[in-house]
Amino acid sequence: MSKLVIVESPAKAKSIKKYLGKGYEVTASMGHVRDLPAARLSVDIENDFAPKYAIIKGKEKFVKELKKTASESDKVYLATDPDREGEAISWHLATILGLNPDDANRVTFNEITKTGVTNGMEHPRAIDIDLVNAQQARRILDRLVGYKLSPFVSQKIRRGLSAGRVQSVAVRLIVDRENEIRAFVPEEYWSLDAKFTAPPSRKVFMAAFYGDETGKVKITSKEQADKYLSRLEGATYTVSNVKKGTRKRNPAPPFITSTLQQEASRRLGFQAKRTMKVAQELYEGVDVAGYGSMGLITYMRTDSLRISEEARSQGCAYIEETFGKEYLPEKPVYFKSRANAQDGHEAIRPTVPSLTPEQAKSSLTSDQYKIYNLVWKRFMASLMAPCIQNTVKAEIEANGCLFSASGYTVKFDGYTVLYDDRQDEEDSGKLPELKKGDVLKLKDLMGNQHFTQPPARYTEASLIKALEENGIGRPSTYASIITTIVSREYVKREGKQLHPTELGEAMTKLLEDRFPKIVNVKFTAEMESSLDEVGEGKEDYIAILHKFYDDFEKTLKKAKADMEGVKIQLEEDQTDIPCELCGRNMVVKVGRYGKFLACPGYPECKNTKPLVFETGAKCPVCGGNVIQKKTKRGYAFYGCSNYPNCNFMTWDEPTGENCPQCGKSLFKKRGGIVHCLNEGCGYSVTVSRRKKSAEKAEEKE
Repeated sequence: MSKLVIVESPAKAKSIKKYLGKGYEVTASMGHVRDLPAARLSVDIENDFAPKYAIIKGKEKFVKELKKTASESDKVYLATDPDREGEAISWHLATILGLNPDDANRVTFNEITKTGVTNGMEHPRAIDIDLVNAQQARRILDRLVGYKLSPFVSQKIRRGLSAGRVQSVAVRLIVDRENEIRAFVPEEYWSLDAKFTAPPSRKVFMAAFYGDETGKVKITSKEQADKYLSRLEGATYTVSNVKKGTRKRNPAPPFITSTLQQEASRRLGFQAKRTMKVAQELYEGVDVAGYGSMGLITYMRTDSLRISEEARSQGCAYIEETFGKEYLPEKPVYFKSRANAQDGHEAIRPTVPSLTPEQAKSSLTSDQYKIYNLVWKRFMASLMAPCIQNTVKAEIEANGCLFSASGYTVKFDGYTVLYDDRQDEEDSGKLPELKKGDVLKLKDLMGNQHFTQPPARYTEASLIKALEENGIGRPSTYASIITTIVSREYVKREGKQLHPTELGEAMTKLLEDRFPKIVNVKFTAEMESSLDEVGEGKEDYIAILHKFYDDFEKTLKKAKADMEGVKIQLEEDQTDIPCELCGRNMVVKVGRYGKFLACPGYPECKNTKPLVFETGAKCPVCGGNVIQKKTKRGYAFYGCSNYPNCNFMTWDEPTGENCPQCGKSLFKKRGGIVHCLNEGCGYSVTVSRRKKSAEKAEEKE
């Protein structure tokens, strides 16, 4: 007989088992075990939206074994993740296992360490039914929108589309930004930039024109710039004023979910999904040399900036020992979370502050090291003293024209000795020693034309920031929102930028016209706040569902009536591929098994054929065309167009170049190796070596 502890993942189970020791059995549920079946709505609208849950397909055997284990245990503890989703999983498990949800069988771990696990086990509680209801309300809302709205938009635009309560707002933000860019009218402006030295110093520094005797001046044309340049010909440049001072740069707070995703995108180029996957691994547990299996960071789905006093004390002790007492602030700094933040968890921080990234590096994957390094440095820096800079601003006068130069030197590096959170410093850097009345030597004076720029397109980082600022979604959903809108082709990535597709724009316009509340940022944010209030026991979730659905149902009925027989045509669905039977240009359609080509003359002409993406490469086996194909999950692979007569297939991407040894097409592996797949050739080279070879060849030419 033993005590059974149920967690969500095997990695977490392994770490927790180590701390609990004998007398405990730890097993993993592998996420949800019960959900709304996907084949139907599974919500009884007429009966106050009662959900119709079922065991998730494929988990029946696991549930049967879990019931048996639970029945043989003295006590069952539900230790799923410490958030709204985890609370719901615990509630479903309690229902399946016949546990009383009012019993103290729910435990949570903010960190997977001995302290975190011990504290959690010492404070069991009843399942928080308010949190469960908040999760149920969100799940039911999303199901109602998805299952009621998706068939409508699929009928009006393209088969297989889906609309979502939060994803549609995210797409709208991206579409609105694209419309701002299209409507933007650039304005011309000019800058006058001067290079000086201050004899006897030879150091060259920059100064910028900012006005004349009338005050600040904006130069808007070449003619205006030329007038000032003529006025400055032969002028004497004199320092008219020097202002010196100091400024503090305070460290940024420790990470919350959104800022971790933004910083990992900016510094590491990680997509949000990748960041959260790695953070989950670090939270659940990693075998660290000298420590064993342990969680390296606290729970990574949080919007609270609070940290425990124990962690603060450990971090400060490390800073004092490593850098000196002067690197600690005079008074501890307490960061304030935003108004609607949930304070159930701490900010994201290392569980053992004294465990440096370099000490853990040999036990981590490359991605794990990068994220842990980021979390550790940001947390440590947040406890440190400010960076103090000596600043200097000089004003320079020449024939009534005024120039300004500014710079700084670091008086005390403070937290930046460990983590510099501002890589792009506006000031030009150190200036030579200047004093009022100094006559400067002009090295160069340039008039430079500029144009105002449109707002930047969203990146993952800036979209997450916008979602957070507007109250759309929650920390646990940011990554999945972006993954969804990209995978469904409403948005496409070009480098780091997110562009709306024609499909995304058509979907947004249809929803704006017919379902304005669904894509209204303020309405969606208010709905999120209402769900938060359900979790706090302040709102009844059934009342919120009625409030939303009763209006939504009327809007849907009206849209169906008003748009009966209407079909929205997309230009991106048109092709220049002629139909062999009637000569019309074929169009792209979406069926049960993905995209295909169909004749637009249906039902007169019912010709269809597969949609093939030519790569330009030739099959190394038979010489046929290599085409791109996709698995059921959407992963690209490449095969011969002569299939099934030729079975050539590869995951490696064609490069568009030919092998220098045998002349066959070259392919690139994911690791960056370019190689020839012609049997017996053996040509292979890394991308970096190939690039260097090309650069050397260019130099010789």
